[in-house]
Amino acid sequence: MKIVILDGYTANPGDLSWKELEKMGSLTVYERTRPEETVARAADADIVLTNKVIISREVIAQLPCLKYIGVLATGYNVVDIQAAHERGIVVTNVPAYSTESVAQMVFAHLLNATNRTDHYATQNRELRWTANQDFCYWDFPHMELAEKTFGIVGLGNIGQRVAEIALAFGMKVKAVTSKPAVALPTGIGKADLEELLATSDVVSLHCPLTNRTRHMINPQTLQLMKPSAILINTGRGPLVDDQAVATALAEGRLSAFCADVLTEEPPKADNPLLKQPNAFITPHIAWATNEARTRLLQVVISNVKAFLDGKPQNIV
Repeated sequence: MKIVILDGYTANPGDLSWKELEKMGSLTVYERTRPEETVARAADADIVLTNKVIISREVIAQLPCLKYIGVLATGYNVVDIQAAHERGIVVTNVPAYSTESVAQMVFAHLLNATNRTDHYATQNRELRWTANQDFCYWDFPHMELAEKTFGIVGLGNIGQRVAEIALAFGMKVKAVTSKPAVALPTGIGKADLEELLATSDVVSLHCPLTNRTRHMINPQTLQLMKPSAILINTGRGPLVDDQAVATALAEGRLSAFCADVLTEEPPKADNPLLKQPNAFITPHIAWATNEARTRLLQVVISNVKAFLDGKPQNIV
């Protein structure tokens, strides 16, 4: 059984181990694979594991030995699922491995936006405080989270964990969700998107990327939001129209934008968000704690073993 990992570096840059997979077959690990290299590298593979390398219908057609595709992530839009199913190829993903880490990043961003901890730490490395006449100083207004409204778009595993933390801060929580209001956990109210955007002090995006949700944050929906609102995106980059958000920040119609994902990754140097002082961007690392990546690899290994045992799990 030949196993090929097409882009293993981000999941395991060397601090974890592929040894359990080595026990299951002949394993080849590539740190990164360019699109033009995909077919040659996976040509005789029975099992292909991918994180961000696209496995399209055209690629699948050129891989006659392929029996299984394992996605090293929760989202599986990198694989043409229909083409795989037509060939009888099993496709699996890794659900819910990063829930705690992503929820933590949401609040790392939120607390930085409300308290500007990085701003002050940077200033005081440059001795700003030592030159101050008073025992303290601040050059941004600070916001207390208690009693503010936290709006969540998408109430899956991560959205629910974010809601729990927001409630622990004493915030009022609303959610856009397909779940009926009576089924929502205590403390979470159901709202439609327009109401949520108009009434929330913080809006956090946790819905999947679909044709319906692409650019759900756009010039029109931004007009609904409070100028003092903070927008957070740790979901999928294209949920947000980058230019529209950059313009809203520049014109003072949005207080802050916190994002761990962008439409194009890595972004081009001319991405308008990168130059906005109230845009706080991290490089898609919310999922990348050692703990989350350890869980990821454990599930990947379990998925492959289950497939080889004839009882595949986490099928998509």
